[in-house]
Amino acid sequence: MGDKVTAMTPRADKPKPPPTTPDGRYLVVEGRLWRRSNPALGPRQRALLVEALMHARRDVGRALRAGDTRAEREARARVHRAKVALGERGPPWWTDGAPDLNRRLVENTPYAGWFHALR
Repeated sequence: MGDKVTAMTPRADKPKPPPTTPDGRYLVVEGRLWRRSNPALGPRQRALLVEALMHARRDVGRALRAGDTRAEREARARVHRAKVALGERGPPWWTDGAPDLNRRLVENTPYAGWFHALR
């Protein structure tokens, strides 16, 4: 019969989720820090914000395909507002005064040693 892979067969090569910094503030994707959502958000509030974000992102794509620069600008503004509300942009959600290292290369931050130890 052979080792035929079907739609029902779980994939052994399923990608691992990106690592999260020990303080829970960032994900590391392709060597870059990305701020995580505010953990203080309740599950319902977070779900509503993620839904709004995904809707706005779909609208960006529609506007781009239609060549509608006004709709694109408005949709991108909604993406930004949703990300700020989630805590992924705007002022940091933590209150200990630590700097925001969002979008920085992890190798140029205090997380470099931690990240290299993962390998």
